[in-house]
Amino acid sequence: MTERPYVLLSVAASADGYIDDNSDERLLLSNDEDFDRVDQVRAGVDAILVGANTIRRDNPRLLVRAEERRQERIGRGETESPLKVTVSASGDLDAEAKFFSAGEVDKIVYVPSAGAAKATEAVGQVSTVVDAGPSVDLGFLLDDLARRGVKRLMVEGGGTIHTQFLSADLADEIQLVVAPFFVGDSSAPRFVGDAVFPQSPSNRMDLAEVRQIGDVVLLRYLPKKSTDD
Repeated sequence: MTERPYVLLSVAASADGYIDDNSDERLLLSNDEDFDRVDQVRAGVDAILVGANTIRRDNPRLLVRAEERRQERIGRGETESPLKVTVSASGDLDAEAKFFSAGEVDKIVYVPSAGAAKATEAVGQVSTVVDAGPSVDLGFLLDDLARRGVKRLMVEGGGTIHTQFLSADLADEIQLVVAPFFVGDSSAPRFVGDAVFPQSPSNRMDLAEVRQIGDVVLLRYLPKKSTDD
């Protein structure tokens, strides 16, 4: 069986753990220097995954920005930006969203059988829609991406997706950037939601790196795999 991709979770959060607020404007949790670091990380992966809610809320392009990095990817025989991947429970997607309309790269949508027809009608002309069965199992998703040649997967949110990867013990690395302010709204989106996490007080993660980047700090954690497998 093909080895599953290395899964890297990338997130920026406020000091109290929120990844957004409830305003209509995008909350800037990082700075230009860190945005460039994220662009470098993107340039080094094979695929980028976000949840459907992130597409609706943030309308991300998920492309490598720096021309030099795009050319380096092309020189390695790769597309100028990584493959784009999303997960949707309902299949309610918009082909005009930048996820689908920006960039000459392939897009893959994983949906449960109940949402497959709706997703195919909505974005089947601009993406590959994968019927994942009764529900979208992340193990199935990783195995399918491996068969498509993905060796490194960058997961950029949102909180539901991060929670699912971490609680399923499927994250190999977390790159967490902490912003120097508070959101203070318990109804705002958080880095993770309620779940049973293998990364518990008795199974602490390895802290691989701490780096100051202007007024934010990067914490790079390596979650330890559970020993029950």
